[in-house]
Amino acid sequence: MQMICLDLEGVLVPEIWIAFSQRTGIPELSRTTRDEPDYDKLMRFRIGLLKQHGLKLADIQDVIAGMGPMDGAKDLLDDLRSRYQVLILSDTFYEFAQPLMRQLGWPTLLCHRLEVDGEGFVTRHVLRMADQKRHAVNALRLLNFQVIAAGDSYNDTGMLLSAHAGFFIHPPESIVAQFPQFPVTRSYAELKAQIDSAAARLRGG
Repeated sequence: MQMICLDLEGVLVPEIWIAFSQRTGIPELSRTTRDEPDYDKLMRFRIGLLKQHGLKLADIQDVIAGMGPMDGAKDLLDDLRSRYQVLILSDTFYEFAQPLMRQLGWPTLLCHRLEVDGEGFVTRHVLRMADQKRHAVNALRLLNFQVIAAGDSYNDTGMLLSAHAGFFIHPPESIVAQFPQFPVTRSYAELKAQIDSAAARLRGG
């Protein structure tokens, strides 16, 4: 049995926080896991900025409602799901993801959640577990899955290292330089070809 594990933001959909930064005109909100390896630190920074500027969860959800998958992402997922089992492993939040999952055909998503106060302000982020992408891949391996993973950021490297085969999809050059062991793909066609090649190799084909 083979399982394809994909990151969400930057891989299948645009970066939510970058879109929100552009909408609000707050450049600091454009900082992502491509820039900050420590996800807890990044989220505390983001929540502090939201509080400072009086922005609520609904303000973020309003931006997400106008977003859609990247060109070709739905076709990629449809193709992969027709031939493999596919799992989306993301450090986004269930409170963000629903409109995007609907547009992608409701793939299975494992992510985190947010706590919100009575006025609608985000008070803290609640991780499903620390380093959840790597732990998910390791759990799948214990279930005798051959795991092929793809992502674009620092927070994907744990799952790429733990998978039987791991690939970058349009990552920044700064991350490529730090993790030269991962093949780099620049399009969905390249990624699909790498996944199929790795799957055949792992099957012994």
